[in-house]
Amino acid sequence: MAENTMAVTVAYGSTKHNITLTAQDGHEPLLKDLCEALTEATGVPVPSQKVIFKGKSLKEMEEPLSSFGIKQGCKLMMIGKRNSPEEEAELKKLKDIEKSVEQTAKKLEKVDGELTGLKNGFLAKELQAEALNKLDHRVKVASEQFMKILEEIDGMSLPESFSDCRMKKKGLAKTVQGFLAQCDKIEAGISDHLAKIQTKNLALAE
Repeated sequence: MAENTMAVTVAYGSTKHNITLTAQDGHEPLLKDLCEALTEATGVPVPSQKVIFKGKSLKEMEEPLSSFGIKQGCKLMMIGKRNSPEEEAELKKLKDIEKSVEQTAKKLEKVDGELTGLKNGFLAKELQAEALNKLDHRVKVASEQFMKILEEIDGMSLPESFSDCRMKKKGLAKTVQGFLAQCDKIEAGISDHLAKIQTKNLALAE
């Protein structure tokens, strides 16, 4: 067994789960990695988990397992409640929305990259205005998509008890708001560059 891999046994109810963790980027497995693996194995979301080792509840997510004295072959225990099927269905909706956010963010990233290229003069001056207008249109489309996504998130009505869902919803809304702010920033950059080109063209015309 490679030293950056660790196998432990976790008892959950009457079931024992053999969990094998592999270190990421050469770092040893963290408590967070174990909890995420337990979610996969048991369906219990991380915030609802209580992982116990030698009678002690483990809380520091970013700490390596070795710092708690956990070694290869150790036995741990977990208590926690699975989400209801209703909450799982809402979580799935949020995961689908998350995918849409990622796809739209990639499009925005592309526009940002092309705008940087234009500013660095990678296109003949006479073609820049047309290219900038096209970029502006693409940013507006991305912005509209983010607005629709935000409306969809805001429209989700979640009961108080769906804590996992509510947390994910809040985080997702914050992410989308951040991307909307980025859209505004890119649009301002495009307008700014267009104004510079038009000023130069006027000066040349005179």
